[in-house]
Amino acid sequence: EVQLMESGGGTVQPGASLRLSCAASGFTNFFNYYIYWVRRSPGKGLEWVSTISGGGGVTYYRDSVKGRFTVSRDNAKNTVDLQMNSLKLEDTGVYYCVRDPRPNDGWVRPPLEREPHFGHWGQGTQVTVSS
Repeated sequence: EVQLMESGGGTVQPGASLRLSCAASGFTNFFNYYIYWVRRSPGKGLEWVSTISGGGGVTYYRDSVKGRFTVSRDNAKNTVDLQMNSLKLEDTGVYYCVRDPRPNDGWVRPPLEREPHFGHWGQGTQVTVSS
């Protein structure tokens, strides 16, 4: 039922920008759900990147992307975006958007350490930063 689809990934040089998009469908009240961006890389494994609240008024980022990444959402379009600037080699990975399993509340960061399949996941989009 719940469907999330990431897009916008690609291969870029260090310092370049990419804008990822997550399109949601198959459920109502999209505006009530926290959305998380999570990435998987060979060296670091599963890694939380960013969080945005249902209304978009609360956002969180992991330290390594602060000042470079910006998460936003358009609830009228059922989309969440991740603007990634000044990309680094270490940003390489498959990026997923994840919907919190419950409405109206969420985590600062999802509990991936104890629940690696937390919430609903999209298929992911590959981001490769290479010189």
